[in-house]
This record gives sequence, structure tokens and C-alpha cells, in this order.
Amino acid sequence: LHKVKAVRNSKFIRHGTKAYLSAMNRYGFQPTKPGPYTYSVIREKGIVGFSGKYAVGALHPLWTTLVGHQSDDKPGEVPVEDEQNDMEYLCEVEIGTPPQKALLDLDTGSADLWVRPEIFKTDNSTSFKLLEGKSWKIQYGDGSSASGFVGADVLSIGGLKIKDQAIEVAKYVSAQFSQGKAGGLLGLAFKQINTIYTGLGARDPQPTPVDNMITQDDIPKDAELFTTAFYSSRDKDESFYTFGWIDQDLVKESGEEISWAPIDNSEGFWMFKSESATVNGNKITLSGNKAIADTGTTLALISDEACEALYKSIKGATYSEKYQGYIIPKSTKVEELPDFSVAVGDKEFVIQKENLILADADTDSWYGGVQSRGQNPFDILGDVFLKSVYAIFDQGHCRFGAVPKIEKAQNVTP
Repeated sequence: LHKVKAVRNSKFIRHGTKAYLSAMNRYGFQPTKPGPYTYSVIREKGIVGFSGKYAVGALHPLWTTLVGHQSDDKPGEVPVEDEQNDMEYLCEVEIGTPPQKALLDLDTGSADLWVRPEIFKTDNSTSFKLLEGKSWKIQYGDGSSASGFVGADVLSIGGLKIKDQAIEVAKYVSAQFSQGKAGGLLGLAFKQINTIYTGLGARDPQPTPVDNMITQDDIPKDAELFTTAFYSSRDKDESFYTFGWIDQDLVKESGEEISWAPIDNSEGFWMFKSESATVNGNKITLSGNKAIADTGTTLALISDEACEALYKSIKGATYSEKYQGYIIPKSTKVEELPDFSVAVGDKEFVIQKENLILADADTDSWYGGVQSRGQNPFDILGDVFLKSVYAIFDQGHCRFGAVPKIEKAQNVTP
């Protein structure tokens, strides 16, 4: 077993508003703050009888689009053409026999493993088996989509060879997908939000790679888990995943024991209690609040109450309707940024000060890395949060663990 290096997506460009719109597309929430973009739901023809909440790309009877207000105040569709390039970290895996290499987005917010047809050529794999009658489809709010057939093959990742893994191979890919650096997506959420269905339209979720690692005894019984260590691309290129083991040196380096929070996976996410946040020592109680850890989202999206408290503590910070998000003056020094932490179960974890800044908004302002979750019913702790912790996704024990991973200093320039 070895580390899986997470390399930076060369097409990923930090852009605050687009990162926020990407999250709106991904989770389908309406913003609570004013701005040029809202969310519209359109019924899709030919899809029958599904219900419940699904993660990004999951098959459901409604598809969605962002809309913006035109000059006559009438809504118009707003394309987010680089939606698929909003994936900051990519990992190399091997599929088939002989192995074909693919750079995939490892995503804890979804549960599909799909690849573009030019990335994995089924005719060149002697171990590929077509799964008759199964198909898949994903649809994003920017109009991009992909669909195709399903087979089973060998997947190799982190020193593990997983047999009979369901591989969703694209037969149709819209232009937005074909232009991306990622060759596809490998979902690490729970299988109930997998989008495979039968020819009759019935959902037929297939086991995820981690499911198969567990059932095939590819990883130890006491370590049915995976971990993430993300670093800021501004300074380091050491990000990685592990499967079936915890980097104890990184835990020891933190100086703390792993803090565990029970997971509620009823909606397919890595969801846990997050009932408090603290800004410069002032604790905010958020009774009943929940959050998910999502490697596929760039920002950290939290409740309006906590978000407003954070930006009130930054001199000159304000909400911008133009950028649909909170912005921070570029005159702000790192040491002037607040100590800000959010709860994971019973323990709060600090978001590194430099990561409170995401990207340039304009010549005078930065776009904040923490923003409002709008009407979404739970917080979404994406890469802005995950860069500050060593995260452990323990599927075997249905729990999420973390230790702090704060760098001594970072280059603040996005």
C-alpha cells in the first residue's frame, strides 16, 4: 500500500464567483444573499419516479440551471462553461488489462466511477466485461452532460487491485467534459447515490471502489478507510490520498490524537454534527447543524449566521452583490485575519488564515474562501477546510476523523 499522489489540475483557475456557482450547481441550493445569480429547476423528460437527495451528477427527475437577471429583469440561463475544471486535485489510477492510466477526480461528494471514452478503451482490455442492461447519465446545471454503458474491470489504485469494479464508460460526452483535464470521476461517497440504472429506469446502485476494497479484503479489517492530505498549491505539491492505512507520522506531527465524529450516511454523504463555530474566541452555537466533508467542492460553505460573524471580524470586508460573495480588502495582512474554526463532531478545527482568501475578485479585493451555504440544509466543507486537516474517512466504522494540519506559513497571493 502506498500514497496516491494528488496532482494539481493544470486547468483549474481560482475564480471565486465561479466556484460559488459550481457549488450551487452541485447541490441545487438557492442563495440567501442578493446577487446576479439564482437557481432554477426544470423537469427533465423521460426520467421516471426517483426521489430523495442525490449528490452531484446523481440521476434524478429534475435537472437544474443557473439563471441571471438580464437588463430587462427577465431571467436568462447562465453557462458556467468551466464547471468541470473546478476540480483542484486529480489522482492517477489504472483500469483494465493491460492497465490504462487515467487522471480522475476523487470525489467524496458522489459515488460514480465514470471515464471518458478516449481515456479508457474497453476493446483494449482483455478483462472488461459488459454489464448488460445497465446505463448511466449525469447532468450538470451548466448544460454539460455525459452518459453511456457500464462494465466491470480491474481498478488499481494505491497499490490495490480491485476486481469486478463497475466502470461507467461515456458514450456521449458534451463539450465541457471533453475539454477538461480530468479523465473522469471516482466517487468516494456511499453507494446509494450511485447513478447506474436498468433499462426500465429503475435505480441499480453498484458498489463503490471502497465498498469493493472492503468486501474483497483488499484492505485490513481494522483499516477499512481512506485518508486525504491536501496542501495549498501556492506553496507545496505534496497532496495525497491513502487507502487502507493512516499516515501515523502526519498524525504524530499534529501533536494531537485523532478526533472522531459519527457519520450519518443516510443521504449518501460523509455527514456529521457541526454545532458550533468560533471567531476570535467568540463561540457561535449552531444547534442541530450538520456538515459534510466534500473533496469535490472548492469553497467552505456555512450558515449565514457563522459567515456574517466571520466577515464582521475582518476590517473592511463586505458582501458584494456583484461577485455574489464576501470580499476582503487586499490591504489586509495575514496576521489581521481572524482565528476561525468550525466543529467536526465535538471538536472545532481551525481553517488556516491564508485559506480564508481564495482568489482575486478585482484589483482591490480578494474573494473569501468561506461563503454562505444559502438555503442548503447543511454546511459543505470543501477544500478550503480540508487543507487545514488530515482527514480520515473511516467507512468500516462509519466515522470521520481529523487532526490539525496547519502550515507554519503560506504565500498569501492566490
